[in-house]
Amino acid sequence: MAEDRYVLLDRDGVINRDSDDFIRSPEQWLPIEGSLEAIALLNEHGYKVVVITNQSGLARGLFDAAMLEKIHAKMQRMTEEKGGKIDAIYFCPHGPDDACNCRKPKPGLLEAFAADKNVSLVGIAVIGDSLRDLQSAQAVGASPILVKTGKGLQTLHNNPNLNIPIFENLYDAATFITSRP
Repeated sequence: MAEDRYVLLDRDGVINRDSDDFIRSPEQWLPIEGSLEAIALLNEHGYKVVVITNQSGLARGLFDAAMLEKIHAKMQRMTEEKGGKIDAIYFCPHGPDDACNCRKPKPGLLEAFAADKNVSLVGIAVIGDSLRDLQSAQAVGASPILVKTGKGLQTLHNNPNLNIPIFENLYDAATFITSRP
């Protein structure tokens, strides 16, 4: 039996529009144009899609776990409406000052995913819009990809010498991934 292939995605700024005030409700969760179709494209080419996301709004008291579940239910429902599927969602509920190992740029969420799915992270595409997404991927030998949506342009501006694939958006990144043998 062939081993499952995965693509790991950050959520805010990659799949949906980001907000400096945090995405606090399903109504505020709005997909970036083409992102849900990108997930469907990855699925069509045999990739399972997993979301790896920091959600410090929980620690900050901006929303609770039930609300986060509703936001994720909307994301999954809208993805399915476009023919795609999100296989799993891993999130860090901690704030930036908490001493956890799961908040990106630390690799804990990626390691938890790898342990749960019994897969190696080496070479797995990790698509993000912030430096911490890329750093967590590099820490475990995964293959970071930057998208210019969300905080991506700012990340690129602050780190002009990134030596990784960079794309306009998730759809372009998915097209690149699915075009490789």
